[in-house]
Amino acid sequence: MTSPRTLGRSGIDVSALGLGCWAIGGPWTFLGTPGGWSAVDDDESVRALRRAHELGVTFYDTAANYGAGHSERILGRAFAGHRDEVVLATKFGYRVEEAQRAVFVYDSVSPARVRDELTASLRRLGTDYVDLYQLHVGDLAPDEALGLADVLADLVREGKIRTWGWSTDNTDGVRALAGSPGFSVVQHGLSVLGYEDPAMLALLDEFDLAGVNRSPLAMGALTGKFTHATTFADDDQRRRASWHPAFASGRPNAEWLAALDAVRDVLTSDGRTLAQGALAWIWGRSLRTVPIPGFKTVAQVEENCGALATGPLAPHQMDEIAKILS
Repeated sequence: MTSPRTLGRSGIDVSALGLGCWAIGGPWTFLGTPGGWSAVDDDESVRALRRAHELGVTFYDTAANYGAGHSERILGRAFAGHRDEVVLATKFGYRVEEAQRAVFVYDSVSPARVRDELTASLRRLGTDYVDLYQLHVGDLAPDEALGLADVLADLVREGKIRTWGWSTDNTDGVRALAGSPGFSVVQHGLSVLGYEDPAMLALLDEFDLAGVNRSPLAMGALTGKFTHATTFADDDQRRRASWHPAFASGRPNAEWLAALDAVRDVLTSDGRTLAQGALAWIWGRSLRTVPIPGFKTVAQVEENCGALATGPLAPHQMDEIAKILS
């Protein structure tokens, strides 16, 4: 069984598995190009969220720009009347045009905009506070990010947020913010076949921060359901996700698929599915990790939640994977 996690210095306890709510935002555009995961069934999204809660998941991560606010509204709908039973995380830093289902960049992320965005997110989520509020602009210069620390600390004192963090893979930026009041979480990429940065994991230990792990299943590439011939709809983010090493030219990356085959037997040990093994690897990597796989269906949620029962990979299994991949 996988033990619950604490969100760094905040003291907020969460399930070891969270859900990432990008996919349930449905179609939207970012700077005029598709930013979503194609069509969604909102009723199925709500059923999936509630099923995850039944299975012990308490942590749900979204962002204002996922569906240009649509993901937040679905979360609010799913947990209306049960707000105190879940830990809700959302993100800020982009200009959201709800009516257009469109998202744009700001010339700068100012403290006033932080407050305005939080007000809009609270409205969509149907709540008067957010548990974890995260800066979503991962490549923001560290000094600009540090300039937001005071307003975020104020929002903690006002009770509008409980803690805050940054979604980034920039270790220099994390070090610059790490001592800021109320800062407890880094959302960073981590998966068995990529995005592992030992320096980031060391920073979490050094400053007593939690690591919320985006793309733990590599946008589905670690579930075993793709081949090199797999294609995606034009409004599916994976069709143009060349920024992610699991995809190339609109298809799953053949080298990634070969690497997945190489570690398949270890990941599926002890009766795990591939997806469950990939989540188990993350838990085996650090006690500070909280993977947040995406989902569209109840079945996907049930499979991912099944990983909680078998727990992290054992040290000898982690060593075996490292040996194979080296």
